Amino acid sequence: MPRVAVTVDLVVLTVREQRLCALMWRRDRAPYDGCWSLPGGFIHLDEDLPVAASRLMADRAGLADVRIHLEQLATYGYPDRDPRQRVVSVAYLGLAPDLPASSRAQVLWTCVEELVQRDRAAFDHRRILRDGIERARAKLEYTSLAAAFCPPEFTVAELRRVYEIVWGTPLDPRNFHRKVTGADRFLVPTGRTTTRDGGRPAQLYRRGDAEQLRPPMLRPRPDLGRP
Repeated sequence: MPRVAVTVDLVVLTVREQRLCALMWRRDRAPYDGCWSLPGGFIHLDEDLPVAASRLMADRAGLADVRIHLEQLATYGYPDRDPRQRVVSVAYLGLAPDLPASSRAQVLWTCVEELVQRDRAAFDHRRILRDGIERARAKLEYTSLAAAFCPPEFTVAELRRVYEIVWGTPLDPRNFHRKVTGADRFLVPTGRTTTRDGGRPAQLYRRGDAEQLRPPMLRPRPDLGRP
Protein backbone atom coordinates (compact mmCIF):
# COMPACT_ATOMS: atom_id res chain seq x y z
CA MET A 1 0.00 0.00 0.00
CA PRO A 2 1.49 3.41 -0.96
CA ARG A 3 2.63 5.57 1.93
CA VAL A 4 1.25 9.07 2.45
CA ALA A 5 3.59 11.63 3.99
CA VAL A 6 2.44 14.66 5.99
CA THR A 7 4.21 18.02 5.98
CA VAL A 8 3.66 21.39 7.63
CA ASP A 9 4.17 24.53 5.53
CA LEU A 10 4.35 28.01 7.04
CA VAL A 11 2.93 31.22 5.61
CA VAL A 12 4.67 33.81 7.80
CA LEU A 13 3.64 37.41 7.16
CA THR A 14 4.93 40.66 8.60
CA VAL A 15 5.17 44.32 7.66
CA ARG A 16 8.70 45.38 6.76
CA GLU A 17 9.65 48.71 5.20
CA GLN A 18 5.98 49.56 4.69
CA ARG A 19 5.29 46.41 2.66
CA LEU A 20 3.54 43.14 3.40
CA CYS A 21 6.28 40.51 3.29
CA ALA A 22 6.38 36.73 3.51
CA LEU A 23 9.20 34.48 4.62
CA MET A 24 10.50 32.45 1.68
CA TRP A 25 12.84 29.48 1.52
CA ARG A 26 15.23 29.20 -1.44
CA ARG A 27 15.41 25.51 -2.35
CA ASP A 28 18.86 24.08 -3.09
CA ARG A 29 17.88 20.54 -4.04
CA ALA A 30 15.48 18.64 -6.24
CA PRO A 31 12.63 18.87 -6.80
CA TYR A 32 12.32 22.54 -7.73
CA ASP A 33 16.00 23.33 -7.19
CA GLY A 34 16.46 27.12 -7.15
CA CYS A 35 12.75 27.90 -6.74
CA TRP A 36 11.22 29.74 -3.83
CA SER A 37 9.07 27.80 -1.41
CA LEU A 38 7.47 28.26 1.96
CA PRO A 39 9.50 27.14 4.99
CA GLY A 40 8.27 23.79 6.23
CA GLY A 41 9.05 20.11 6.48
CA PHE A 42 7.83 16.64 7.34
CA ILE A 43 6.27 16.00 10.72
CA HIS A 44 7.81 13.53 13.16
CA LEU A 45 5.83 10.41 13.97
CA ASP A 46 5.60 11.34 17.65
CA GLU A 47 4.53 15.00 17.37
CA ASP A 48 1.21 16.79 17.00
CA LEU A 49 0.68 19.29 14.19
CA PRO A 50 0.94 22.44 16.35
CA VAL A 51 4.15 21.10 17.86
CA ALA A 52 5.54 20.46 14.37
CA ALA A 53 4.57 24.00 13.30
CA SER A 54 6.38 25.50 16.29
CA ARG A 55 9.46 23.33 15.68
CA LEU A 56 9.62 24.29 12.01
CA MET A 57 9.14 27.95 12.89
CA ALA A 58 12.41 27.69 14.79
CA ASP A 59 14.32 25.17 12.67
CA ARG A 60 13.31 26.13 9.14
CA ALA A 61 12.06 29.70 9.48
CA GLY A 62 14.86 30.61 11.89
CA LEU A 63 12.43 32.39 14.22
CA ALA A 64 13.06 30.72 17.55
CA ASP A 65 11.81 32.46 20.70
CA VAL A 66 9.76 34.97 18.70
CA ARG A 67 6.20 35.73 19.80
CA ILE A 68 3.96 35.15 16.82
CA HIS A 69 0.27 34.59 16.16
CA LEU A 70 0.04 31.09 14.65
CA GLU A 71 -3.12 29.42 13.36
CA GLN A 72 -3.95 26.54 11.05
CA LEU A 73 -4.73 27.78 7.55
CA ALA A 74 -5.84 24.81 5.42
CA THR A 75 -4.95 21.29 4.30
CA TYR A 76 -3.73 20.54 0.77
CA GLY A 77 -3.81 16.96 -0.44
CA TYR A 78 -4.48 16.59 -4.15
CA PRO A 79 -2.49 13.65 -5.55
CA ASP A 80 0.08 15.36 -7.81
CA ARG A 81 1.16 18.25 -5.58
CA ASP A 82 4.57 16.64 -4.87
CA PRO A 83 6.42 14.75 -7.65
CA ARG A 84 8.26 12.52 -5.16
CA GLN A 85 5.32 10.81 -3.48
CA ARG A 86 1.83 11.42 -2.15
CA VAL A 87 2.17 14.26 0.35
CA VAL A 88 -0.53 15.99 2.37
CA SER A 89 0.41 19.43 3.66
CA VAL A 90 -1.14 21.22 6.62
CA ALA A 91 -0.45 24.93 6.22
CA TYR A 92 -0.16 27.36 9.12
CA LEU A 93 -0.44 31.14 9.02
CA GLY A 94 1.91 33.16 11.23
CA LEU A 95 1.59 36.92 11.84
CA ALA A 96 3.73 39.30 13.88
CA PRO A 97 5.03 42.89 13.72
CA ASP A 98 8.37 43.67 12.07
CA LEU A 99 9.82 40.19 12.44
CA PRO A 100 13.64 40.03 12.36
CA ALA A 101 15.74 38.63 9.58
CA SER A 102 16.05 34.87 9.74
CA SER A 103 19.22 33.26 11.01
CA ARG A 104 19.11 30.88 8.03
CA ALA A 105 20.91 32.04 4.87
CA GLN A 106 18.32 30.35 2.63
CA VAL A 107 15.43 32.21 4.24
CA LEU A 108 14.57 35.75 3.12
CA TRP A 109 11.76 38.24 3.60
CA THR A 110 10.21 39.11 0.25
CA CYS A 111 7.31 41.36 -0.75
CA VAL A 112 4.24 39.20 -1.33
CA GLU A 113 3.43 40.99 -4.59
CA GLU A 114 6.76 39.85 -6.00
CA LEU A 115 6.28 36.28 -4.80
CA VAL A 116 2.83 35.69 -6.27
CA GLN A 117 4.03 36.98 -9.65
CA ARG A 118 7.19 34.88 -9.87
CA ASP A 119 7.10 31.95 -12.28
CA ARG A 120 9.33 29.53 -10.38
CA ALA A 121 7.47 28.46 -7.26
CA ALA A 122 7.88 25.03 -5.67
CA PHE A 123 4.97 22.63 -5.36
CA ASP A 124 1.68 24.48 -4.82
CA HIS A 125 3.21 27.11 -2.57
CA ARG A 126 2.03 30.06 -4.64
CA ARG A 127 -1.55 28.89 -4.04
CA ILE A 128 -0.92 28.37 -0.32
CA LEU A 129 0.64 31.83 -0.04
CA ARG A 130 -2.33 33.43 -1.77
CA ASP A 131 -4.70 31.60 0.57
CA GLY A 132 -2.71 32.86 3.55
CA ILE A 133 -2.78 36.45 2.31
CA GLU A 134 -6.54 36.30 1.74
CA ARG A 135 -7.06 34.77 5.21
CA ALA A 136 -5.10 37.64 6.76
CA ARG A 137 -7.04 40.23 4.77
CA ALA A 138 -10.40 38.72 5.67
CA LYS A 139 -9.57 38.33 9.36
CA LEU A 140 -8.68 42.00 9.59
CA GLU A 141 -12.32 42.74 8.78
CA TYR A 142 -13.93 40.75 11.57
CA THR A 143 -11.26 40.20 14.24
CA SER A 144 -8.69 42.22 16.17
CA LEU A 145 -5.86 40.45 14.33
CA ALA A 146 -4.51 43.68 12.81
CA ALA A 147 -3.03 44.49 16.21
CA ALA A 148 -0.83 41.40 15.84
CA PHE A 149 1.13 43.39 13.23
CA CYS A 150 1.66 46.27 15.71
CA PRO A 151 4.02 46.73 18.65
CA PRO A 152 2.53 46.38 22.17
CA GLU A 153 1.65 50.10 22.16
CA PHE A 154 0.67 51.82 18.93
CA THR A 155 -1.14 54.82 17.50
CA VAL A 156 -4.28 54.76 15.40
CA ALA A 157 -2.20 55.96 12.45
CA GLU A 158 0.16 52.99 12.83
CA LEU A 159 -2.81 50.62 13.00
CA ARG A 160 -4.35 52.25 9.93
CA ARG A 161 -1.12 51.75 8.03
CA VAL A 162 -1.30 48.01 8.81
CA TYR A 163 -4.77 47.84 7.29
CA GLU A 164 -3.64 49.81 4.24
CA ILE A 165 -0.60 47.60 3.65
CA VAL A 166 -2.41 44.28 4.13
CA TRP A 167 -5.49 45.32 2.17
CA GLY A 168 -3.46 47.19 -0.45
CA THR A 169 -5.66 50.29 -0.45
CA PRO A 170 -5.60 53.74 1.21
CA LEU A 171 -8.14 54.51 3.95
CA ASP A 172 -9.70 57.77 5.08
CA PRO A 173 -7.93 58.69 8.36
CA ARG A 174 -10.91 60.29 10.11
CA ASN A 175 -13.34 57.54 9.16
CA PHE A 176 -10.84 54.88 10.23
CA HIS A 177 -10.20 56.58 13.57
CA ARG A 178 -13.93 56.74 14.27
CA LYS A 179 -14.44 53.07 13.44
CA VAL A 180 -11.54 51.54 15.37
CA THR A 181 -12.02 53.65 18.49
CA GLY A 182 -15.74 52.88 18.36
CA ALA A 183 -15.28 49.10 18.07
CA ASP A 184 -16.16 47.39 21.33
CA ARG A 185 -13.02 46.53 23.38
CA PHE A 186 -10.71 46.67 20.34
CA LEU A 187 -8.39 49.43 21.56
CA VAL A 188 -7.51 50.43 25.13
CA PRO A 189 -5.98 53.89 25.73
CA THR A 190 -2.69 53.73 27.63
CA GLY A 191 -2.80 57.34 28.79
CA ARG A 192 0.48 58.04 27.01
CA THR A 193 1.29 59.89 23.81
CA THR A 194 4.05 59.83 21.19
CA THR A 195 5.34 62.08 18.43
CA ARG A 196 6.90 59.26 16.37
CA ASP A 197 4.18 59.71 13.70
CA GLY A 198 5.32 63.31 13.27
CA GLY A 199 3.30 66.42 14.05
CA ARG A 200 1.19 66.72 17.18
CA PRO A 201 1.40 64.11 19.98
CA ALA A 202 -0.74 61.07 19.19
CA GLN A 203 -2.44 58.88 21.75
CA LEU A 204 -1.02 55.40 22.33
CA TYR A 205 -3.27 52.35 22.53
CA ARG A 206 -2.86 48.68 23.27
CA ARG A 207 -4.87 45.74 22.04
CA GLY A 208 -8.05 45.08 24.01
CA ASP A 209 -9.56 41.73 24.87
CA ALA A 210 -12.02 41.63 21.97
CA GLU A 211 -11.56 38.71 19.57
CA GLN A 212 -14.35 39.74 17.20
CA LEU A 213 -14.82 43.31 15.98
CA ARG A 214 -18.25 44.80 16.61
CA PRO A 215 -18.98 46.47 14.28
CA PRO A 216 -16.61 44.89 11.72
CA MET A 217 -14.02 46.81 9.69
CA LEU A 218 -15.09 46.00 6.15
CA ARG A 219 -12.68 46.33 3.25
CA PRO A 220 -13.45 49.01 0.66
CA ARG A 221 -15.15 47.34 -2.29
CA PRO A 222 -14.99 48.66 -5.85
CA ASP A 223 -18.19 50.31 -7.03
CA LEU A 224 -19.26 47.82 -9.70
CA GLY A 225 -22.08 50.10 -10.76
CA ARG A 226 -19.72 52.78 -12.08
CA PRO A 227 -18.79 52.75 -15.77
